[in-house]
Amino acid sequence: AITSGGVFKAKDIKTAEAAKVIENAQRDINIAFINEVSMIFNEMDINTHDVLAAAGTKWNFLPFKPGLVGGHCIGVDPLYLAHLAKKVGLESEIILTGRKINDAMAGIIAARIDKILDDQGARVLVLGLTFKENVPDLRNTKVVDMIDALKAQGHAVDVHDALADGEATERLFGVTLLDGLDGAYDCVIGAVAHDDYAAFSADALAALVSPGGLVVDLKGMWRSLDLGPDIKRMEL
Repeated sequence: AITSGGVFKAKDIKTAEAAKVIENAQRDINIAFINEVSMIFNEMDINTHDVLAAAGTKWNFLPFKPGLVGGHCIGVDPLYLAHLAKKVGLESEIILTGRKINDAMAGIIAARIDKILDDQGARVLVLGLTFKENVPDLRNTKVVDMIDALKAQGHAVDVHDALADGEATERLFGVTLLDGLDGAYDCVIGAVAHDDYAAFSADALAALVSPGGLVVDLKGMWRSLDLGPDIKRMEL
């Protein structure tokens, strides 16, 4: 009556909870792998999204993408599993390594942006603050960690989110959301692929960037847009 997906009756509650935990831990580990190879490809000047597009032509390639991993499930459940392992006398390696890589991504991304900007005090616009696209949920969002790292590097950061609650954002993170989008920035970061942002035309996006500025497309949502030769671009 409440779901079109049907109901699977697990053996018992422990089995059901264990299944939920490993679903999220598996996703965390797979994203961590893609994040790690994206760091390798960045040093080799290879575009990770181009690699994934080619690899995806194999029928059984798993379609994971690099990025920030937050939220109330994927960024948390692996820690429950690792804690349980310790309680029964085992040490988790793969699970915690995946968590370590994904937790570090916000700082790694901020450092890459800072290196490209090469300018203390750049004006930066971050589009999207929630932990995933098209939801207002702010729980355990890693975008905040990236923002904090950019501020620590001396950049002035403005934040816009089409769905997040402004009062909650102020209370939880001390971040005041912009009411609208206006002006040109040294750097525009597409952090969350809300439909409003993914639907930007090339002209609408370019209007937010100063001449010679940088567009950072963390979600690969603007790959098809021709922004002209005067705008630098960065993807994971």
